[in-house]
Amino acid sequence: MKVHELAPAPGARRSRRRVGRGIAGKGGKTAGRGTKGQKARGQVKPRFEGGQLPLTQRIPKLRGFANPFRIEYNVVNLGVLEGLEETEITPESLKAAGIVHHKGLVKVLGEGELTRAIRVSAHAFSRSAREAIEAAGGTATVVDKPFGDRRPPAQGNALANR
Repeated sequence: MKVHELAPAPGARRSRRRVGRGIAGKGGKTAGRGTKGQKARGQVKPRFEGGQLPLTQRIPKLRGFANPFRIEYNVVNLGVLEGLEETEITPESLKAAGIVHHKGLVKVLGEGELTRAIRVSAHAFSRSAREAIEAAGGTATVVDKPFGDRRPPAQGNALANR
């Protein structure tokens, strides 16, 4: 057996070092804190920087990221369309009825039941809404958005363009 092969017995626990109990043993007098200074005398908060403006206050206060290409929709459920008496529903008729906001696009979602055939025009449909409208004998027509494609043009391979 060699010295480097020695190991404590299984389950053995070593007691922690008791510092600051006189100069006789290791860890006496200054108790491993060095001499003088704020850290030697009292407890300092972990992120305290001595009165300097803290790092957390110096960095810019970024609160997320606003996607410039996001498209927001006014959502209308099938249950709301069922309550309307019209058989032809357009974004303009929904705005006139006060169901959607006067600005923005209209998207039809599949929440609720549809029992009659209606013709719906909107800027977008969920899959379940389109299936429910067509199952009831109606039609779902996608209206073009008032703006084009908002995504930036494809860049291709950046290294090939050098």
